[in-house]
Amino acid sequence: MSRQGPGRPEDSPGDDPGEHGASPEGGVYEWYTRGLELLRAGSAGAALQLLARAAEAEPWSHSIREALARAQFGTRQFGAAAESFESIVEEEPAEDYARFGLGLSLSRLGDFEGAARHLALAAAMRPENEDYAKALRHARATLAFRR
Repeated sequence: MSRQGPGRPEDSPGDDPGEHGASPEGGVYEWYTRGLELLRAGSAGAALQLLARAAEAEPWSHSIREALARAQFGTRQFGAAAESFESIVEEEPAEDYARFGLGLSLSRLGDFEGAARHLALAAAMRPENEDYAKALRHARATLAFRR
């Protein structure tokens, strides 16, 4: 998870607990795993709180940022989700799931050209993934309709 271990909030100098209210129990790894559990259970809002905290503590963590982006998307914060997914794509251009998430986020923001570009790359990287192909067809159909 972390390059230096899971860490604890009390180990983070300058951590401002006032920004998120009371600090959740446990460390970054616990926040991340609980956030994933909440996402799987359909509680994106609750997951967002934990994952935002984890991302602040370990901003370099790809896994945490991807989970945060999923929570942002799940809470309809499509602009924030697009930024989070895009930061992953910039660091790892071959990350198909981040491209998929970026494409979906852009489509929700009405940028179907950008969406189609990222979805096409994701679908090319994982041609067996029907979710990628379906999202790409939808973006392309919307573009064709608008023309």
